[in-house]
Amino acid sequence: MPAENNCPHNAALNCSKCRLNAICLPLALEQSEIVQLDEIVQQGRPLQRNQHLYREGDAFNSIFAVRSGAVKAYSISDNGEEQVTGFYLPGEILGMDGIGQNRYASSAQAMEVSAVCEIPFIKIEELSGRLPNMQKHFFKLLSQEIVEDQRHMTLLSKHTAEERLASLLVSISARNARRNLSASSFHLPMSRTDIGNFLGLTIETVSRVFSRFAKQDLIDINKKEVYVIDIDALKRIALIEK
Repeated sequence: MPAENNCPHNAALNCSKCRLNAICLPLALEQSEIVQLDEIVQQGRPLQRNQHLYREGDAFNSIFAVRSGAVKAYSISDNGEEQVTGFYLPGEILGMDGIGQNRYASSAQAMEVSAVCEIPFIKIEELSGRLPNMQKHFFKLLSQEIVEDQRHMTLLSKHTAEERLASLLVSISARNARRNLSASSFHLPMSRTDIGNFLGLTIETVSRVFSRFAKQDLIDINKKEVYVIDIDALKRIALIEK
C-alpha cells in the first residue's frame, strides 16, 4: 500500500482499503458490494478542533463515520446549557438521531483534528434496496444507539461517581480493542469538562475520582494519557461482569 494511504486523514482512502471497514461496514458485504458503497461515500477535508460537523436543528441529509480523531455530540437545554450526549471514536457512526424528524437532534463537534466519511442517507436507502445486508446493518446500528442511550440514562440516574467514570474507561478500552488498538493504554480525546458533563459530575469530582483510581493502582494517568492497570477491578466498580 502506498505510504500516503497510511494517513488516517487521507481523503483518497476508500472503504475496501480502510483499516476500520470491519467495524463500520456489514461483515457480510462482498467486495463488489463494498465498491458500490464506495461510490456514495463522500470524504471532505479534515475537521479542525472545535469545528462542527453539523448543528442541532440542521436539516438531516447524511450520517457520518469517524475515520480518525474523535467527535462529541451535544444538545442545548432549554436554559441554554450544553449537555454532552456521546463521544464517537474511529469506526463509529453518528448522525442517526436525525432520521426520525429529518433534523439533527444534537450537534457534532470535533474534539481534535478529525476525518469523517459522509454517507448521504438517500443513497443509503437506495443501496439498501439492492443490498439487504446493508439494511440489516443500519437497523443494528439504530438498535445499538437506543440501547446505549438507555444505558447512559441509567448510569446518570442510579450510579455513583466512581461507577460512572469506571464505566466510561471500560467502554473506551473495549472500543479501542475493537479497532485492534491497545485496550490498556490510550489517549482520552475529551476534556475533563466534557467528561463531567457527559457523566453528570463536576470537573472537580472527575479529577478526584481519577486521582483515587490512580492511588488504588487501577490506572496510571498523565493528563490525557491513560494506562489501565486493573481492567477487571474497573469492571467490578462499573458493575460490569467479567
